[in-house]
Amino acid sequence: MIELGMHTDNWRTLSGSFQTACESAVKYQLQHVEFAVIHGQNFLQAMGYDPAISLQSNPRALRRYLDEMDLKVSQIDGSYPLMGPDGSTFGVQYVQQSIRFAAELGCPMVDTVDGAFEIEGFSREDVFRITCDNYRQCLPWAEDYDVIINVEPHGPYTSDGDFMERLFEYFESEHLRFNMDTGNAFIAGLDPVAYVKRFRKYLTHAHIKDVSEGLAAAVRGEETGIATSEVPIGGGVNAENIKNCIEFLKETDWNGAISIECSGVDENIRDSVAFLRGLL
Repeated sequence: MIELGMHTDNWRTLSGSFQTACESAVKYQLQHVEFAVIHGQNFLQAMGYDPAISLQSNPRALRRYLDEMDLKVSQIDGSYPLMGPDGSTFGVQYVQQSIRFAAELGCPMVDTVDGAFEIEGFSREDVFRITCDNYRQCLPWAEDYDVIINVEPHGPYTSDGDFMERLFEYFESEHLRFNMDTGNAFIAGLDPVAYVKRFRKYLTHAHIKDVSEGLAAAVRGEETGIATSEVPIGGGVNAENIKNCIEFLKETDWNGAISIECSGVDENIRDSVAFLRGLL
């Protein structure tokens, strides 16, 4: 069964809080939320203007709050770029602590990505070697806490199917899996349906993003990721791909949660939920 949720990051550009996002999820009777984490403190989040959660906060208290809202956490977005030397210095500990926090919440998985640009001065082979070293440091945490680490297409390395396939095959671990993102794959110039089919055996979670016609015309094939969809799901040029991705997952009996990623204004959430519920 495919279950529907949303990413609280939909409210980041609106300076909305985590609570605002959860209240919207309850309003539209969604089963899951997904949220980003902060490794430390952010005064904007503390003041209620950012929908992420600090890893220094009390996960037991957060779990009680979510239980009261009848919401589950499908995934924690621990997406400090994990590829390259910065990933070694900052990303590894970011993901490790995200795994610990996820386990406390009863959340089954943590999402990871690369950065927006290729790393200057490093060949693809250099980056692959460092990437494997970084995931090698995170996977023992994933295994001990029984939390899946997902890899999401969001940058030049994760949008390279050969790089991704090589990474999954290098480890062949049930704790290293795939988070599809329909919007990122599309904006990178890929065929989202073909990409989800290629990595179906690793797929455990998905982000559902549409893309406006204007944005697609301006940057498709030049950028590799977008934060969120400015149009509701089903209201952009990626709608048919989303429909076909969902149909493929249904046909292959995929079970898991998908997160709506669109700007959190109420009409966007309403229309996105209606479109996806119609497909599901």
